[in-house]
Amino acid sequence: MSPKRESTAAARRPRHRSLLSVLGVLTGMALTVVPLSTANVASAAVSPAHGKGTRVSAWSPGMTTGGPSFDNQTIRMVVHSSVAGSGARITLSNRYSPAPLDVSAVDVAVQASGGEATRGTTRNITFGGSRHVTIPAGAEAVSDVIPISVSAGENLLVSLYVPGTTGMSTWHSDAFDTTYIASGNHAGDDSAAAFGSTTTSWYYLAGLDVLSPTARGTVVAFGDSITDGYHSSTGTYTRWPDFLGRRLGAVAGPQKLSVVDSGIGGNRVLTDVPNLWQGVSALKRFGHDALGQPGVKDVILFEGINDIGNNAGPDGGPLTAQDLVNGYRTLIDEAHAAHVNVIGATLMPDQGNGYYTPAAEAIRQDVNHWIRTSGAFDGVIDFDQTMRDSSNPAALNPAYDSGDHIHPDDAGMKAMSDAIDLRLLRS
Repeated sequence: MSPKRESTAAARRPRHRSLLSVLGVLTGMALTVVPLSTANVASAAVSPAHGKGTRVSAWSPGMTTGGPSFDNQTIRMVVHSSVAGSGARITLSNRYSPAPLDVSAVDVAVQASGGEATRGTTRNITFGGSRHVTIPAGAEAVSDVIPISVSAGENLLVSLYVPGTTGMSTWHSDAFDTTYIASGNHAGDDSAAAFGSTTTSWYYLAGLDVLSPTARGTVVAFGDSITDGYHSSTGTYTRWPDFLGRRLGAVAGPQKLSVVDSGIGGNRVLTDVPNLWQGVSALKRFGHDALGQPGVKDVILFEGINDIGNNAGPDGGPLTAQDLVNGYRTLIDEAHAAHVNVIGATLMPDQGNGYYTPAAEAIRQDVNHWIRTSGAFDGVIDFDQTMRDSSNPAALNPAYDSGDHIHPDDAGMKAMSDAIDLRLLRS
């Protein structure tokens, strides 16, 4: 499912951080770099650093290739934390870029409004003690611990200055939030006056993790554009994972779990998408984007409608329900090997959208039956039952339909979150 052209079937589109390793001395200091890898170590970034508590992921979008190039510019991005914590770190990703990335300054501050920082809250971010970092192509860099605290639901502004031409960026195309761009180095500015242009994407910034005094782990919402929040209102944090984070925070007692959204619009389970910004397959990115999250305990796996709608089977052939089942089983096995629970979510109806055909609907029904009855998952969320039209189960409930008959509106996103039995999540 593609936010670019949702109405056409051809273009629609609904991090496993590898074992942290020191690759060498960059810019004169030791830098923690994560290379591009398919290795799978869920516990690599869980241990506390510089404080007490559990290190969990507070925010972390799935990243893809194909982003724009920058040159002597500052990129200021909003980070909406799902959990309270301190001892924050950020991850910068050059995972999907073909050239090294030079960053000369990175700062974080509490957002006042828009691109304006709250005066007195700006903190410099360092990597191996240095303000400057060079990240090799295909790698990521985790920052030193930042002396800043964040509340659940609070927004931070992360600003990074790139002094030269970057080439194609690693990005998350559909942020449903506002990013601010300035010419020259304005990373430390409180004011937003220099930030003369805006976009709705995130660039290079792939994660915020914190030490939480209460949370015991991270829930990863893994999926496509419905999870990514397509058709949710920009800057309102009304994706279903956002609502889930607030539900967990509202439970009596301290918040026990953070929530991160690893949805990518257009993403598929089995195959890479021709549109670069829609990402490599779930089979390729699950270890990094889901199992590599600090403190991961549960993954909610909600993906497959793009495979069905594009009839995209393995090796270029037509798709069968068994193909998707085989893909799910592979992901479940990877998660269980990492001692992570996987909760399966049924695929929602889409009659009226260009994805719908009787043959595609038959596959969706067969896949949903397997999700509900196989016992392969550690739990099941029946989004199909919650979101379908009671008088026409092949279609979305009109009360939740954003208008394209496949993506929910804000009310639908809340209904999806409300359908999740919190007892499924390990706290």
